[in-house]
Amino acid sequence: MAKRAEHVEHTRQRIIEAAVHLHGTVGPAATTIAGIAEQAGVTRLTVYRHFADETALFAACSAHWLSQQRPPDAQAWQEIAGPEQRLRFGLADLYRFYRDGEPMLRRIYGDIEALPAPHRDGLRSRDVRLRDVLLAPFGQPRNRRLKALAGHAVAFSTWRSLCADNGLSHRDAVEAMVRLILAEADR
Repeated sequence: MAKRAEHVEHTRQRIIEAAVHLHGTVGPAATTIAGIAEQAGVTRLTVYRHFADETALFAACSAHWLSQQRPPDAQAWQEIAGPEQRLRFGLADLYRFYRDGEPMLRRIYGDIEALPAPHRDGLRSRDVRLRDVLLAPFGQPRNRRLKALAGHAVAFSTWRSLCADNGLSHRDAVEAMVRLILAEADR
């Protein structure tokens, strides 16, 4: 029994690792169950035995990938009272995560409409939470433009444009976004 359970877990892990590999190389939209099965060395039926649907497989894939990353720590951001300091610390933490995970995140965000709805919605909700944590020291009310600028600052596409596409250092990207947000807050 123990050997069988070990074999089942090993097979499940191979499937997850195959999905992570394909999501990171061809993207979620081009990843198929047949491709995952081939990459894992199992049949499509075996993939379906381990994962009832795409949402369950994507959740396992995401959890596995994230377990190998150092995600941004919004809880630590909340311990910083000053608005400017929180912006700098939070955006530096977030942009470090984007830099470290760029190959996978580029594929995930590039295929965001192809993701299972719970995961797509979860990414969008996470960005709103991060925006709100960054803006909390500014107090209420926050105007729409301030919210929009902070939302823009936390977006992966903003980091990608500033750093990956246009060559800004992470420090310069953080500084640009902090100055933009503070200028709006001072209006």
